Amino acid sequence: MHQYRSFMTLRPGTVILTGLPAKCHQITPGDEVLCRIAGIGELRNRSIAGSYSSF
Repeated sequence: MHQYRSFMTLRPGTVILTGLPAKCHQITPGDEVLCRIAGIGELRNRSIAGSYSSF
């Protein structure tokens, strides 16, 4: 499992966007992405197979 950690101060109105750092491997079906904020909670998403379409 690859772990990437960074820390920042969150203020009311802060928007949290998740993604992968440049050095991380490509997500494949079944991989899980976890965003955890101490004292607030966590967001856990498991990737599934799909197709990419541009807008």
